[in-house]
Amino acid sequence: MVKNWFPPTSSSLKIFLFVVFLILVSGFASLLVQKGSNQTLFYIPLASSSSSSSDTNSDAVKKPSLQAKERDSPVDLHSQAGASVDNDGSRKEALSNEAAFVAQSLQVQHFGKNEDNPNMSISQNFNSTTLKENESRDPPLKPRRSRVSTNLDRLEYGLRRARIAIKEAINGSQLQDPDYIPHGPIYKNAKVFHRSYLEMEKQFKIFVYKEGELPLFHDGPCTLLYTMEGQFINKMEVNKKFRTHNPEKAHVFYLPYSVTRMVQYIWVRGTPMKRLGRIVLDYVNVIVEKHPYWNRSLGADHFMLSCHDWGPATSFFVPNLVKNSIRALCNANTSERFNPMKDVSIPEISLKSSRLQGLIGGLSPSQRTILAFFAGGNHGFVRPILFRHWEKKDPDTRVHDYLPRRVSYYDLMRQSKYCLCPSGYEVASPRVVEALYNGCVPVLISKSYVPPFSDVLNWKTFSVTVSLEDIPNLKKILMSISDRQYIRMQKRVVQVRRHFELHVIPKRFDVFHMILHSIWLRRLNFKVSNDPGDMLD
Repeated sequence: MVKNWFPPTSSSLKIFLFVVFLILVSGFASLLVQKGSNQTLFYIPLASSSSSSSDTNSDAVKKPSLQAKERDSPVDLHSQAGASVDNDGSRKEALSNEAAFVAQSLQVQHFGKNEDNPNMSISQNFNSTTLKENESRDPPLKPRRSRVSTNLDRLEYGLRRARIAIKEAINGSQLQDPDYIPHGPIYKNAKVFHRSYLEMEKQFKIFVYKEGELPLFHDGPCTLLYTMEGQFINKMEVNKKFRTHNPEKAHVFYLPYSVTRMVQYIWVRGTPMKRLGRIVLDYVNVIVEKHPYWNRSLGADHFMLSCHDWGPATSFFVPNLVKNSIRALCNANTSERFNPMKDVSIPEISLKSSRLQGLIGGLSPSQRTILAFFAGGNHGFVRPILFRHWEKKDPDTRVHDYLPRRVSYYDLMRQSKYCLCPSGYEVASPRVVEALYNGCVPVLISKSYVPPFSDVLNWKTFSVTVSLEDIPNLKKILMSISDRQYIRMQKRVVQVRRHFELHVIPKRFDVFHMILHSIWLRRLNFKVSNDPGDMLD
């Protein structure tokens, strides 16, 4: 029975197993075909370019692949985008968006790095009290650009703080000062001037270029007519408060050449002054080649100083020196391209020695018996008019070419109510300072002349201005000033002369510091930037 039963069962089992095997093989084959068709759908369009649908699928496949690569290596973004510009506009847009994302990420990283690094904080170099004082009133800063804060950024930030503080001083209270509190009508705004002066003392730094050799550079005359030129150069050479030896910390850069020394050692009488101008041009070219600061501002944060009559003319050989730089000049003549908005008028001082002993004084107003006095050479185009109308014409108005022997020039000044200060060969005259030193009200007789420190001082309150046309009416003009008004003016002369005093060791608010303050004011008027498109405000 077993034998008869097993064979048919075995045959049926074999058939059954064979059918199952076929079913399994068929299912497995179907899975393989399905997998094979999916993989083909992914790749086939890459090999097909005969239809627009294939191109569309091609983009759908390519983009994920490229974007993944670009995220892994963002440095290649620009080269990838450049390769795709001519072939696919949509791909270009995707890459541009990706590049923008990466660039934005970099900006955030730079800003975060700057904020986290205490050495890069722009508030480190400024007085914390000043920051606290102004932070509630200071307008919000503009969003910073994608760059690390530089020394120049910090300097400009400090200047901005100073400008805000100075503007607020207009309606603020008078600041206390241990040495001197400017007040009175001799100032256009005493509180603004005082705050500006204090801000200058707090942060103003000057870099003196070391290029150039003696005697034309780093030295100048310290006595006689061009005293101020040499005195300023020598005082800047040894100054420790305002001078910095690090150009990255400098607000302005000083070109320490002396035009007077050039005339003394280089110029030959009877020859043109072109050689002096070329020396200045060559010097600036050396500065440009060795340092980056002139080109950064086109010379706007550079300054020169000269009291010689040819000082302005030598600057004409360097176009940007005339156009952009700060020129501190005794010969402040607007008809000769002096620009009060950027140039500085400085007083012409003539001293026989470096000390002021015996030069400052004078009688009281009631003891001054001479109405007006002048003694000096008859040259230029203003003085001949004065001499023609007043020389030896009136005992009250004494106009002399040369004083008699043993007659003291300064004694006559100290006995006079008004001291005439006519222009000579050039508009400036040392008699302005001499009048102030001796308590004599100066009478300015000139044309196109900008008085020293006139951006701060109100000259109308302590001096008289007479036009060339009014020279014949000189006595009448002076006599029309009441005694009361004259006494007020004379007291203001005594008050203001401290700003014109020259000391061996500079003192606060003296002429050396007033010149620096005038330069400081000009520097506040513009902004220097490393960005060529944002150089000047």
